[in-house]
Amino acid sequence: MSRRMVPVMRSWIGLVGWLLASLAAGAVGSLATQQAREFYAALVKPAWAPPGWLFGPVWTALYLMMGVAAWLVWRQAGWTAAAVGLSLFVAQLLCNALWSWLFFTWRRGGLALADIVLLAGLIVATALAFARVRVLAAGLLLPYLAWVMYATALTVALWRANPAQLSQ
Repeated sequence: MSRRMVPVMRSWIGLVGWLLASLAAGAVGSLATQQAREFYAALVKPAWAPPGWLFGPVWTALYLMMGVAAWLVWRQAGWTAAAVGLSLFVAQLLCNALWSWLFFTWRRGGLALADIVLLAGLIVATALAFARVRVLAAGLLLPYLAWVMYATALTVALWRANPAQLSQ
């Protein structure tokens, strides 16, 4: 294998790794949503709430864009030079996965709200850190941030409208 092939192979392996990390966060979160369809359907929802079937495709696209964003930063700067941004990225993945458990499994509306507010802050911090390395990477996080802001408003609305189903 030529010397030029090694960095190319490493780059592709890195892409797969970052995509898998992002999708793994989604998979961990989805484990908490095994009974979500029935639970979500039974909640009192605002008129602007999306249908349940929309969440899967939207989150899949967002996780793929997140993985590409992290890969772009990692490829451009490496882990050491981009440690702050990539660490923030990993932290927001953990926070992201936790929300589903808080909301759907443990039915803790207040804690889910606190988690999603923290998640939004981590996404902003990650995007700012990514922008210092690769502006495109930060841009790829903007749809994610927009969706999380929408999900934050939805979390508030659902928690307020369903106090018996979603405790503190």
